[in-house]
Amino acid sequence: MTVKTWMYSVLEAVQAEMRADPAMVWIFELTPPVASNAGMPVINLETEFGRRRVVNTGIDENWMASAVLGAGLAGSRAATYIPYQGAGMPFQVIQNHAGKLRHMTGGKASMPVVFVMEMTGQTPGFAGQHSDYEIDSTYMHIPGGRTVIPSTPYDAKGMMHSALRSPDPVVYLYPAGLRMLSEEVPDEPFEVPLDKAAIRQEGTDLTLVGSGGGMPDVLEAAGLLTAEGMSVEVIDLRVLKQMDTETLVTSVAKTRRLLAVDQTYYTLGPAAEVVARCAENVDGARFRRIAFPDAPPPASPEMFRWMRPDAARIVAAAKAMV
Repeated sequence: MTVKTWMYSVLEAVQAEMRADPAMVWIFELTPPVASNAGMPVINLETEFGRRRVVNTGIDENWMASAVLGAGLAGSRAATYIPYQGAGMPFQVIQNHAGKLRHMTGGKASMPVVFVMEMTGQTPGFAGQHSDYEIDSTYMHIPGGRTVIPSTPYDAKGMMHSALRSPDPVVYLYPAGLRMLSEEVPDEPFEVPLDKAAIRQEGTDLTLVGSGGGMPDVLEAAGLLTAEGMSVEVIDLRVLKQMDTETLVTSVAKTRRLLAVDQTYYTLGPAAEVVARCAENVDGARFRRIAFPDAPPPASPEMFRWMRPDAARIVAAAKAMV
């Protein structure tokens, strides 16, 4: 295996799938599908596959989402990369068409399409219109497809392979703050399931749950708590739709305490869903969630970090429960 960045791992998966399927297309705006990695060849999808298959559009997220939807309906695999929190424009296409057409046609309409949505809202320093919190809550609400949010380069590559091979539409959320995160990733194609959470650390005193761009803080907090003698089980959701209820419930039934952490708004975020599912299935346990406040996110990195549920706040909340 080779140490690879998050973005290189993603494009490596896309490159392999496009080589295997000459009908697959990639549509993007602003951000060219190019990635480099130490000791590895540069990936440039546009150069390798040409502009008929790697299409640079104008700034029109609604058109991009509609185009890959149409390609999917016509039988071609397709993916689009929508940067800078372009959540609002493609929402209607994904919610009202991609999420429903397979069901409305009794499964006859295939939908092998992937909507890659860059989550800039979890990254300090972006202007207000590009740092809204947060599209994970928005897209995990839509029935008819899957919503995934990898937090490691390994999962990023494996889940992209799985998403591009799925007959159902997949919203693939990409936390911008993880772009340069690196770890060992296999060179060959492999799949990571689109319906399973990952247990990052086992423990017996507390279940600590996070996702996406919040996982570095969650893991840092778990390390600090472990050093103080607390046995913490850490779960990375990875999949928001369909959420892995079984893994969550099994863990909370063991630890009897759940702390769910969100980098999205407090109201109706993924943490709220985690708490609800566990509370419905585990009697007598303690539950708590911490999240970004229900307030517009500031562009100032200093103010942003002050509002964000960081490792120190996660540690304090965990100690209060145990």
